[in-house]
Amino acid sequence: MKIYKVLNNNAAIIKEDGQEKIVMGPGIAFQKGKNDTIIRKKVEKIFTIHEENEKFKQILETLPENHIEVAEEIISYAEGQLSAPLSDHIHIALVDHLSFAIERIQKDLTVRNKLLNEIKALYKKEYEIGLWAIELVKEKLNIDLPEDEAGYIALHIHTAKMDAENMHTTLKYTTIIKELIEKIESFFDQKIDENSISYQRLVTHLRYAINRFESNEAFHVMDDDMLYFIKQKYPISYRCGVELADYLKTEYELDLPESEIGYITLHIQRLNDL
Repeated sequence: MKIYKVLNNNAAIIKEDGQEKIVMGPGIAFQKGKNDTIIRKKVEKIFTIHEENEKFKQILETLPENHIEVAEEIISYAEGQLSAPLSDHIHIALVDHLSFAIERIQKDLTVRNKLLNEIKALYKKEYEIGLWAIELVKEKLNIDLPEDEAGYIALHIHTAKMDAENMHTTLKYTTIIKELIEKIESFFDQKIDENSISYQRLVTHLRYAINRFESNEAFHVMDDDMLYFIKQKYPISYRCGVELADYLKTEYELDLPESEIGYITLHIQRLNDL
């Protein structure tokens, strides 16, 4: 395996089977140049260069090497924790985001993550990886990233999962849920405890309800007698559920069936029972 071009100490371009490929591994290109040999067993990742990876090549050439190393360590840790490979795009998206976040901190600029509470509830495992990541940045780079960044890292990791929706869709869903939570808080004129299990269950239920629209899945049907009982037993929570449904229809053209309003009513009532 011969080097075609050195990108940094840990990455180089090779030509193999008529294709340019990016190879990565700790120190594989240190003090090496064109036509020098790389030992294959030291290579940890290989990417065939196509249009998207051209950006990755530019990142490897221009961003600080220690930023790239930390991002790659986070990706490897995430794949281990999730027991699944992440898409190649994560090597562009996370490296780029992390380096920019570090640059902002060094300039005393902070960006608040308004979706943090919803991210915690919806993507718990990815959020825990995000917390681990900001600790790693502190350890390796002596940079204190805020908790908000754990949320952003969680989103990047979630959307890199092979069966996940893209970042635009993820942000859309999370934003809708945040708006619905704010509607509930406004309706009852009280703040919801984001650490409660009832809040987490509500957020998760709303997430899957919205997803059913996008994937054209059928909603669970509630027995008519049960729906009647809910309306009579919890009229205020049901009225709140109806307002949420009206909002989704008006703002997003998402038309909730009445049985789904019933299920949401039960989740809203659990919040008020605490």
